[in-house]
Amino acid sequence: MKVSNIVRIRFLTLLILCPSEYNYTFTSGWKDDPEVGSALDPHPNPNEEDHQKMIYMGATNSTNHRVSFDEPNGIKFIFGTGFDSTHKDIEEKDLHIHHHDTDEDMPKSREEVLRERRHSKLNPEGPKPFGHADTHPLDGGVTPPKVVHVDPFFIDEALVTNKEFGKFVRSTYYKTEAENFGWSFVLASFLPDVGKLHLHDKDPEAENWVAVDETYWREPEGPGSSYKYRENHPVVHVSHRDAAEYCKWVGKRLPGEWEWEAAARAGHYGPNNRTLYSWGDDDSVDTAKGYANLWGAGSFPWENLAEDGWRGTSPVRTFPPN
Repeated sequence: MKVSNIVRIRFLTLLILCPSEYNYTFTSGWKDDPEVGSALDPHPNPNEEDHQKMIYMGATNSTNHRVSFDEPNGIKFIFGTGFDSTHKDIEEKDLHIHHHDTDEDMPKSREEVLRERRHSKLNPEGPKPFGHADTHPLDGGVTPPKVVHVDPFFIDEALVTNKEFGKFVRSTYYKTEAENFGWSFVLASFLPDVGKLHLHDKDPEAENWVAVDETYWREPEGPGSSYKYRENHPVVHVSHRDAAEYCKWVGKRLPGEWEWEAAARAGHYGPNNRTLYSWGDDDSVDTAKGYANLWGAGSFPWENLAEDGWRGTSPVRTFPPN
């Protein structure tokens, strides 16, 4: 199996900070002059700013020092699969952005979700083979690829763990959307009791995923399972809204698509060094297992050979950074 057939089984969050979003102590006397706005305060030296467990993404010079704000210091890269201004309507629909005077934000029951999927229009081309990926209107939207720019930012060096998310929940008494809905999807082979698979409703669009009552981040495979002994694994069963609430609590935000790709490309911005993956273009399992958490060569979803050392999620920082 090639890496292109890896199945993503979780929602993960990386958090971001932008240097311009912070208050700094300046040596200039401008900030003490009530007739001069703070917008005229000089930017700080980016080489003097760091945040614990975060990585700086921005231009560096030949000596690997961060380029200061008095010259262009963002990141430019070739962006070929994503969003531009012509996709605004599609983006808003995709992210379920609604006015507050509607009931569209109300949680849907398991029955409502499955009913919608079961009674949707049939695909005239028949069932989809494993590894098939639909072309979403937001993907491949830039033809030909174009050069984009993002300003410098800091991004978490690793995914948000169960331990970190647990601190947020205990501090705020927050309930995730999976808890409010009362259910979530679980990969069939990960059920604590596979013998009861027939009792669970399947997702008609992805029949290897089943709806399990009372599944949420603390019990990721359903009742009887536990996140214990996985406190340093990425938190799962977290929605976009849950992630946004967590970001608000820690004083950060989710990265935008361009920011995310800039970080994921690991300096391979093109055109001369652009690669398919952060480690290069080799998509064999033997190579990829040293860099990423993946399913591997086994038959999905029942045969996981754990070539990467893990049957499911892996602890953060298990693999080399991009």
